[in-house]
Amino acid sequence: MSRLPPLYALRAFEAAARHSSFTRAADELSITQSAVSRHIRTLESHFGCRLFVRSGRALQLSESARLLLPGVREGFSALERACHTLQAEDDVLRMKAPSTLTMRWLLARLSRFRHVQAGNEVQLTSAWMDIDHVDFNQEPFDCAVLLSNGNFPADWEAAHLFAELLIPVGSPALINDAPWDAERLASTELLHPTPDRRDWRSWLQRMNLTEQVSIRGGQAFDTLELGMIAAARGYGVAIGDLLMVAEDVAQQRLSLPWPTAVASGEDYYLVWPKTRPGGERLRRLSEFLQAEVAAMRIPAVEILR
Repeated sequence: MSRLPPLYALRAFEAAARHSSFTRAADELSITQSAVSRHIRTLESHFGCRLFVRSGRALQLSESARLLLPGVREGFSALERACHTLQAEDDVLRMKAPSTLTMRWLLARLSRFRHVQAGNEVQLTSAWMDIDHVDFNQEPFDCAVLLSNGNFPADWEAAHLFAELLIPVGSPALINDAPWDAERLASTELLHPTPDRRDWRSWLQRMNLTEQVSIRGGQAFDTLELGMIAAARGYGVAIGDLLMVAEDVAQQRLSLPWPTAVASGEDYYLVWPKTRPGGERLRRLSEFLQAEVAAMRIPAVEILR
């Protein structure tokens, strides 16, 4: 340990490298720019090399600094993880979840959980994820809700919540006339909640409609949420998740023009590391969410699994 440079100097180096600026690093660390400069000089003296070079107004890392930076970042991440396990906020569970699931289903359930489980706070971070993912070694979360095929690491606990059931959704006006068929669907603007159009592709394949209905064209979005909002406003027909649109269908904010849902092959799970503190509270949370799913009234549609 005696051979390590001061921790405060390494923190200043990491911040300056991330911002490419001593000034912005100083703002982040609530110290002066001259203090950042002194800390960098301390490191340069310790290592016997330059860490930053100026090219005009630009601040660039030296080759030595590029070698040092990954290890410094990894070290601070490890320190943060170690400190996180001993934080005083024992009643706070930090959760990561996909943005559409958060808005359409999870937020209301967590509000009820706080009410019935007094003292068990859940701090939710809603994140856009093209493919649902969490890294408990690098991210500051105790648990996450993920859409997955269920193939999780051996050191994770996983509580199944519900299957993803893809179904076409549109404005309520779409169900006021003739039933839908392949010809009508082919002539309708398809709204894609994923840039790669995988959700419509999955539904059409399972329905044996890929030769009759093209997925080319149509507006593509980043999330299910945006696709469903556009569909509700009459811009076309999107693909939604049956459970996540159930309340909107019941309130006649959305309709199901083709009432057949297709299992995507993936499911939503609550997951957490087995070694993370708070295991009993996480089990209570998982049981609560599973009970919420069981109590839901799902639209009466055909389901293909």
